[in-house]
Amino acid sequence: MKSKVIITGASGMVGEGVLHECILHHDIDEILVIGRKSSAINHPKVKEIIHSNFFDLSPIAHLLKGYDACFFCLGVSSVGMKEPDYYKLTYTLTLHVASILCNENPNMTFSYISGVHSDSSEKGTSMWARVKGKTENDLMKLPFRKVYNFRPGYLHPTKGLKNTQSYYQYIAWMFPLLLKIAPKYACTLKQLGLAMINAHRNNYPSAKLEVKDIVRIAQG
Repeated sequence: MKSKVIITGASGMVGEGVLHECILHHDIDEILVIGRKSSAINHPKVKEIIHSNFFDLSPIAHLLKGYDACFFCLGVSSVGMKEPDYYKLTYTLTLHVASILCNENPNMTFSYISGVHSDSSEKGTSMWARVKGKTENDLMKLPFRKVYNFRPGYLHPTKGLKNTQSYYQYIAWMFPLLLKIAPKYACTLKQLGLAMINAHRNNYPSAKLEVKDIVRIAQG
């Protein structure tokens, strides 16, 4: 099945990694990257829209029609943030983008990068987990064909990509150890990208995908 996909967050490490896998994948026919700044990727599959305000996609909504999937990789760290600010940049922004895309492409699958231990009850003590959990829950209420909430833990970067966070040069050595002692918390960015593609292609039944699911789905 050939697919046309939208990717957000491609100027960040996770989005760049997912975009890389989409470019390589034979079943991804066309990729639309939406970002506040250019991803600087020059490839025949890739088109790009630069849009500064993700809280209002209505000016470009007509350009977003005709796509089969969205891989939503836009996000911020909660470190040092107050809950209202994190809520706005995580929940409010994501639901706005998703609502626009759902209106334009009701048969679309929407894949969201959440996080391990996201709180589906929305009542726990962890601020970021509550917000992520509410985002997951309300995305699943939208009338997409399917919503997938991916919950990665440690993501081992893809070699050669330019947006890998600098601190990975100090911690990447731990990855083989993590796979041995805590495999349910670690996978590669390549596996995440492939899992997002394969979940869409194969209509995977589960909506909430933990690390073990990501690793399994990545295999095809």
